[in-house]
Formats: sequence, structure tokens, C-alpha cells
Amino acid sequence: MGVHMSDHRTPGRADDSPATLLGPTALVLGAVAALGICPLLMLFPLTVLAGALAVTFGLAGIHYARRGLGRMWPAATGTVLGAAGFLCPWVLLVALA
Repeated sequence: MGVHMSDHRTPGRADDSPATLLGPTALVLGAVAALGICPLLMLFPLTVLAGALAVTFGLAGIHYARRGLGRMWPAATGTVLGAAGFLCPWVLLVALA
């Protein structure tokens, strides 16, 4: 029941590329941005910054996921959450003005 040489898997190009981390990074930043939308938290600067970074990393993650590096769903979800986190505070400021 030990590990045999045939069970060993050598990392391929997709496993060691930094592009594989763009989607999960966008997802985490998008979640932070989406949580910052809550008016009780008052995290306007953090929400805008995390949202902008989530959109940037998410779009780059989508680009690489289409080429087979990384996964599409965390990049797309992070992009959407980041866009919501980035735009909602500005929409609220315009609505209050």
C-alpha cells in the first residue's frame, strides 16, 4: 500500500505557473470587496482597493484560464464580486449627493 513510482506525478506547466493563482486571488479579493459593501462595516477605501485588484487579477485569470492555465470559475466569480465591490460605493456616493 506504499507509493509506487507510477503514482508519482511530475508537475506540469499548469501546476507551477503563477497564472494558476490569479483566479483564487481574485476570488478572495472579490469576497473582501463584497463584504465591504455592507454600510455597517464602513470599509470604503478597502472595498474600492480590493475591488479594483479583484477585477484586475480576475480578468488576467480569465485570460490564462482560456489558455488552459488555472480555472475559470474562481477568476470569473472574483471579477464579478470585485466589480460589485468597486462600483457600489461610488453608486451610493452619487445617490447621496
